[in-house]
Formats: sequence, C-alpha cells, structure tokens
Amino acid sequence: DRLAHLAELGVTAIEIMPIADFSGLRNWGYDGVLLYAPDSSYGRPEDLKAFVQAAHDRNIMVLLDVVYNHFGPEGNYLPVYARAFFTERHHTPWGAAINYDGEHSRPVRDFVIHNALYWIEEFHLDGLRLDAVHTIVDDSATHLLEELSATVRQRFPDRPIHLILENEENDSRRLGRGADGVPEEFTAQWNDDVHHVLHVAATGEDSGYYGEYLGDTEKLGRALAEGFAFQGEIMEFRGAARGHPSAHLPPGAFVAFIQNHDQIGNRAFGDRIGTIAAKQAVRAVAATYLLLPQTPMLFMGEEWNTSRPFPFFCDFHGELAEAVRKGRRAEFSRFPEFSSPEKQAAIPDPQAEQTFASAKLDWDNLENPDHAEWLNWYRSILAVRHQSIRPLLQGMISQGGAFEVLGDGAVVVRWAAGDSTLTLAANLSAQNGAGFPPPGKVLWQEGKFEPDGSARPWAVRWTMEPR
Repeated sequence: DRLAHLAELGVTAIEIMPIADFSGLRNWGYDGVLLYAPDSSYGRPEDLKAFVQAAHDRNIMVLLDVVYNHFGPEGNYLPVYARAFFTERHHTPWGAAINYDGEHSRPVRDFVIHNALYWIEEFHLDGLRLDAVHTIVDDSATHLLEELSATVRQRFPDRPIHLILENEENDSRRLGRGADGVPEEFTAQWNDDVHHVLHVAATGEDSGYYGEYLGDTEKLGRALAEGFAFQGEIMEFRGAARGHPSAHLPPGAFVAFIQNHDQIGNRAFGDRIGTIAAKQAVRAVAATYLLLPQTPMLFMGEEWNTSRPFPFFCDFHGELAEAVRKGRRAEFSRFPEFSSPEKQAAIPDPQAEQTFASAKLDWDNLENPDHAEWLNWYRSILAVRHQSIRPLLQGMISQGGAFEVLGDGAVVVRWAAGDSTLTLAANLSAQNGAGFPPPGKVLWQEGKFEPDGSARPWAVRWTMEPR
C-alpha cells in the first residue's frame, strides 16, 4: 500500500528485516527458528510473492535480511532431531555455535546455502543482507560465506543479485571486485563507521564505542572518503585491532546511513536522531550521507523525520519472557542515567503490546507542515542524487577519495569521477569553520558559506568541477 510513496520518494530498493518464522506474534525477526517459512503474522508466502512483484512493477528491488549465525531461543527444535546441527566447539553470543565446520557439517551448510537460494529463486528477491557474519564461526578451508556467495552467483549468472554483509570486523577482503568491476563475493557492507562519525557529530554522544569517534575529525574524513574509519588500528572499545584497508574499493561496496533498526532500537527508548539532535545538525549529516558516493540507506519514516520510536519488541512466554524483560533493563543499568530502579522501570517492556504499537509509523502525520517539509526535502535531495551523483558512480573504480581536515568537524573530501571532481565541503560542528575552497558548480547546499572560505555551523556543500 505504500510502494507508490517510496517510488515517488526516489527509493530503488527495500530491505526487509528477517521474516523467518519466530515465536509469538511480533518480533524484530532475529529470533527466527524455521528459516524456510515466512512468519504467518505477516501473511501467507503468496502475499510475500505479490509484494515483491508489486515492488518490481515500480522498479523497486526487494532484499531480505537473513540470520545464519544463531536460532531464536523459543521454538527451535532442531537439537531434538538433528543434534549435530550445533556444536560446543565454538560459542557465539547466543550460546553453542551452528556446526559449519565439524563432523556432519555438510548437511548443515547445505541447509543454509539452499535457504539463500530458496528466497531468491522462489520469491524473486533481488538480494540478501546477512546478519552479523562476524559471529559465524567456521574454520573450514572454505568459509561458509565464500561457498554461499559462490553458489548464489553460479545459480543466478544472469541476474544482478546483491549480497550485503553486516560485519563488525570491517573485513574488506570479502568485498573485492574482479577486473570488470563485478563483485567477486559480496556486493557491499553496512558501514557502521559512517553512522558513528555522523551520529556523534550531530548529537555529541560519547558513551560506549561512540567515545572513539567523538571529536576525531580524521576518522570522519576517512570514513567518508575511504569507507572504513578503522582499517587495522586498535579499537580500544574492543581491545583489539579492527578492519582492513578499504580505499581501493568502489563506493558501491559500502552502505551508508544515519539510522537503522540496531542504532535506534538498541537505545533504551528507541529514540530517533531527530528527537535527540538539533534540526540543523540532522539536516547537515543527512545531506552528507545522502549524496555520498556510498549507497545511502534510509530507515523507515526517516524521510518525514518521524518522532515515533523504534524500541526493541518481542513476544516470548513464561520464564523466557521475564528473563528478556529483566535482561533489557539490566543492560542499561550500567549507564549513569539508568542507575536508579525508577529510571530502569521507565524503559519500555519489550514484551508489552504497546511497545510494539509505539514503533508503528505515523503515516497520518505526512500532512503535518513540519513533516511535509522534511518529506519534500528528502525527495528533492534524492532527485539531485539521481540526476547528478548516480551518473558519476560508474567512473569511480575506487572509493579512494582524498580528504583534508580543516578543523574540528570540518573536512573537504574530493572524488575523481571521469572528467569531473566531486567535492564535499562540510562543517559538521556547532562552531564556525574556515579554510574551505571556493565552490565549483553547486549541486546542494545546507547552511551558509562565506566568500572568504569560512562556514557557519552545520554547513554542507556539494560541488562538481572539471578535472
């Protein structure tokens, strides 16, 4: 029912959170237990096929999030009749690992690889997003990810299938291209680093891993220009090195965003960036990522700056339900703002139906003048992307932008694209910036730049010049 809205917005692909059958009537989808069964709370398999066809009729691709690193805690009966499916040789954050590399692992690998083929072949999906692949433990000579991607590409040689990773390791080696520029293994990775540098710029938050990004303009420039901010350096939050070099990859190897289900839903109240940062700041970081050569991804309702939260919700039963409820509150008790029992009690109960209801989009607010103005802004900037940025991408064989730090939160990034140079001048701070170059042809501008090369707070300008 909303596909026309998305087409008019300029969306070219929809990525759905996991739908493999889960316990209860509502769930984020990461607790699936029957991987081949679309959850009945969304409708019948035929309804999913009809949805995909309707999207294709509007030239919109459909990708599905799949979970191959664990099964949900309720309703997983595989261990009862297929004990070799899991192994105690490896462990994940969810317990015993799936047996991808031990005795009797061949049927397990086939089960998962054919699941990927099933979604693409039976439902005509255009790709898959693989959840948290850094938690897939496989010591085989050929890692499951390599076999899965190779099998998918061999089975569908004439279809552009997009295989997307979520990978905390920033392993750029899985994103390599052949001589023709075609992905050899995976198409792209969700780029958390871009999210983090833009989030801390707009909000000033420094808790947890955000502390290693806040005030580090070098990381800001690097993530925008080269893909990953961490390319092998020690990340103190993890206590280990993270990442590999990424500047050699094309921008299409990265998916950039300022919101997603994890970054919103893993907050205590599921609050969105528009409710915790000033409008100028949100506009500035949005204008940065939406015209970035990396592939931009919006989270539902972002285009009209919905204030609706997206809290974590589920529908478990009995002792498990209580454990999830207590665990959610205990998770945030480490933070000073939730140190008191009263503050912890205010955190939404993930089992409550009203928590789920609060996450539903406020489509009726599209007529609200403020939301309508945001929607028009998103439509306009995505039209500029389609007209001016998209044609340049074919000429960008490598991400390899060159960046220059001008001050706190102030950067200039340049990308060579055929006969043109695409330039981003950004002052992502609440202070004035200086030293910005004179503009070429202006594609988009937020805030104010002065003739003397200075910039007001939250000023962003995209320009194009001949090389």
